[in-house]
Amino acid sequence: MAEKLGRKWIGSDLGRFAVHTSRKRIIGVQRSLLEAGKPYRSFEILNLGRYERQYFAGIDPTLPEEQRRAISIQKEEHYLTLILNAYKAERVFQSPPFHGKKAGALVIVGPIDAPVTQSQVHEAVEAARKLRISKLDIIGFEFEMGIVPHAQDEARTKGVSVALRYIPKDVFDRRAVDKGQVIFYDVAYVEMQPMVKGNSVTVQLKDFGVYYRQDDVGVLIDSLKNGGSKVTIDAGEVVKVSKDKKGVVSREVLTKAWSDWVDYWAVDFDFENRKEIVRITEADGSEREVWTGGYIFENEWQSFRTRQQRQLELTSAMHEYPKKGRYKIGIKVVDIFGNDTTKVIEVSL
Repeated sequence: MAEKLGRKWIGSDLGRFAVHTSRKRIIGVQRSLLEAGKPYRSFEILNLGRYERQYFAGIDPTLPEEQRRAISIQKEEHYLTLILNAYKAERVFQSPPFHGKKAGALVIVGPIDAPVTQSQVHEAVEAARKLRISKLDIIGFEFEMGIVPHAQDEARTKGVSVALRYIPKDVFDRRAVDKGQVIFYDVAYVEMQPMVKGNSVTVQLKDFGVYYRQDDVGVLIDSLKNGGSKVTIDAGEVVKVSKDKKGVVSREVLTKAWSDWVDYWAVDFDFENRKEIVRITEADGSEREVWTGGYIFENEWQSFRTRQQRQLELTSAMHEYPKKGRYKIGIKVVDIFGNDTTKVIEVSL
């Protein structure tokens, strides 16, 4: 309502899906204002979860080396215990480089201040093979671009099944952890194709893959009463499992195509154009601006589903660049559960 009336506003929510729903509604309002020839303003979505991680990574550089090392060990153990507890995994110390184990799989917790890389996955797979372990869970805040599905496919050829999962910012919410509400979602695979014509580019969304698993289907079937049904996720598909009055089980796949998983996608035609800058307050009260190392994703074009409009455009509008050169294009895909995946590629004009 505030956006419709042209008022200033600010909103906040811990739930990623609530934020995503609000984003779509506000864009819908802006489109209505545009059609009516009325002005509207841009807005930003800011993620504060990233800065909570600095509490675990930050160590005063002016402290003596021995003290810094002791604090570093203490903070690392605190971090690992926090993450593994939220993941419902058991801490292990006898099997480096692994940090925990869960349901027959060894668990590695990725770095707090860097993405999990393909080389790290490769090293973990080799270590698992030496221990004759066939299942690995690797969880992290960020993952190297293009790691899915290549790292998993390579591991599979070596007899190791690898699950790559995001650590959600909810791990810092003790109440959510205690209630079992923290969900570690699998890293998704996204493929896009830029189409260049002169100084103009359009982007086509070509593929999107997820490997979510919610329930053990066998256990779910056993728990179903005759005449009952339940919708669940199995091997990257949303399925409806039913049991008729005679106990005969049927399985209906509700996601008919990869695009059924996509709820929203957006394109930033000049990614890395805006650095992410934060303002730091020093001990003496002075302030300074620091680049976080990241970039602000600008939604220059987007397509999304609503309750009334279920169709999704898979090719963006044409974007014209002011001059020839090399540009980085970023796309952000938000799936039906509110999880977002970003991919960046470079084009030459």
